[in-house]
Amino acid sequence: MTRALDSLKGLFYKPRPLGTAVVAALWASVAVAEVVSGAQMPDGAQKVGENRYRAPGDLEKTMEYYKIVYPVSAYPRRAVVNQPGVKAVHIANPSGKNFEGLNIYEANDEVRIYVVPLQAAPAKSTPAKPAKKAEPKGGKKSR
Repeated sequence: MTRALDSLKGLFYKPRPLGTAVVAALWASVAVAEVVSGAQMPDGAQKVGENRYRAPGDLEKTMEYYKIVYPVSAYPRRAVVNQPGVKAVHIANPSGKNFEGLNIYEANDEVRIYVVPLQAAPAKSTPAKPAKKAEPKGGKKSR
């Protein structure tokens, strides 16, 4: 259905599809999320320790959130543990800025998120030069 614009030209326009509004609303909800060390947390996440958070929903809901925030094509994922009753996924941060990645795991009907901090780069030290061996005193004499 086309509608006339309120202008002198009488041009017709086609309204945007509903899908665009849904995507815009979704991005708006992502934009208000809390950011910890450069990593986004879902709305309602509660801090339970240093770099550790409790997610408000189940694992599937949390993973759906992170599929939008950190797309699979740009942020690779891998399973972390293989234990009965525990599901865990590591989301790597290929840029290496602010954090190395996220560990998202479900155990005891609770979903936790751990922000893996950057490892401090080892201090560059100059390698020690090997000491010169002293020549034996009782060896051959030069004449």
